[in-house]
Amino acid sequence: MFSSSQFEDSSPLAGGGFMSSQLGGSTPSSAREIRDMQGLVPATVKQISEASQSGDEKSSFIIDGVDVANVTVVGMVFNKNSRSSDVRFHLDDGTGRIECIRWVTERLDTGDLDALEDGTYVRVNGHLQTFQSKRQLNAFSVRLVTNFDEVTCHYLECIHFHLQNSKVQSKANEAPDSSFGTPVRGASNGHHPASTNDFSMQYNADGLKSFDKLVLNYLQQPSNIDREMGIHVDELSQQLKSPLEKIKDAIEFLEREGLVYSSIDDYHYKAVEGL
Repeated sequence: MFSSSQFEDSSPLAGGGFMSSQLGGSTPSSAREIRDMQGLVPATVKQISEASQSGDEKSSFIIDGVDVANVTVVGMVFNKNSRSSDVRFHLDDGTGRIECIRWVTERLDTGDLDALEDGTYVRVNGHLQTFQSKRQLNAFSVRLVTNFDEVTCHYLECIHFHLQNSKVQSKANEAPDSSFGTPVRGASNGHHPASTNDFSMQYNADGLKSFDKLVLNYLQQPSNIDREMGIHVDELSQQLKSPLEKIKDAIEFLEREGLVYSSIDDYHYKAVEGL
């Protein structure tokens, strides 16, 4: 999956050949569609472009043997186009380009989107989709990258994901009986794709501090998951009896890790479902 030329450019965000020539996509029919997430997977545009997809355009993608619906990508903004209904741009991460779409609603604070300019680095969390045979990213979070170390870290996460699941697939193929010694639940003869959640639970649990986990657990409570507007940071501060600044630090970390995302504004947050 990772070719030797993938990281050879002088800039990790130079070049790319995955350009959508026609703007497309469909407006999500409800807020629940945006919230119907199965965990974020770190990916490069090259991985997305080479991912297999079974069935129609609405079927999930398979990267390294894993069913993937939602990804986090990091790259440079090109060809930004703002309209009343949405903001579109191409993201170039040095391995290719993909069109990203952020739909604008009355509840969405467009401040961060207004700050986007061609040539800036961003992290995009979104849902993979195919429209008119072109792959797109329906973004539910777009955030400026202010520290270039985040770009390097993202590539390392992509490599970790690739190696981790390549190892899983290798073990699955070697097992004489898929019901023994195979970490992929429900695998049949070692060829059934691994669940995104199987990976996300391991991946997202690593490195969480106890307080970060406390904040995440509160956001993951079923009653809070069902609140479309999300949880206000003031409520987190009151319920967890912790200073607001400490809450914000935890939220910032969890957002970087792709575990939470802002909903209606920069003060309301929701946990990514399915983790």
